[in-house]
Amino acid sequence: MSAEPRINDRIRVPEVRLVGPNGEQVGIVPIAKALELARESDLDLVEVAPTARPPVAKLMDYGKFKYESAMKAREARKNQAHTVIKEIKLRPKIDPHDYETKKGHVVRFLKAGDKVKVTIMFRGREQSRPELGFRLLQRLADDVEDLGFVESRPKQDGRNMIMVIGPHKKKAEAKAEAKAERAAARTRESSEPSA
Repeated sequence: MSAEPRINDRIRVPEVRLVGPNGEQVGIVPIAKALELARESDLDLVEVAPTARPPVAKLMDYGKFKYESAMKAREARKNQAHTVIKEIKLRPKIDPHDYETKKGHVVRFLKAGDKVKVTIMFRGREQSRPELGFRLLQRLADDVEDLGFVESRPKQDGRNMIMVIGPHKKKAEAKAEAKAERAAARTRESSEPSA
């Protein structure tokens, strides 16, 4: 069944509760009279509540209505923030400098409002020492606790150990903050040459 409302001649009921173009109640009228009123006012008869008894129909410009509702939906999607899960992979015997680099990536992702899935990959004999991976994940969680929180505790998954860190800030807040920082930087740049 289509999600589109029935309009004009597609409305197959003997009578409808009619609502005028400005929202005024006209009353219960036969479908023929409702269609005639729609033609006279150069509007469409749109069934807005098909389950009511009798169904409710409104006089409106259906093309304009569809366009406006599509624009509202598009605007809502534009303002919607999608949560993205970024992934960082580590090894239990990671070099301190490499650890700092990976931690920097995690910090950047959390500041952007994204979740981070941290995976520690074990190879060979490393699998018999899962506490090394657990300690490394715990250390990372402690290092970034001001930006994020542990959403799912470290758990072994075959050869890997996985932990998810979620940001304290929501994606929309992080976006707004980044936009404000860029605007502040632009104003600083534009004021420097004139000084």
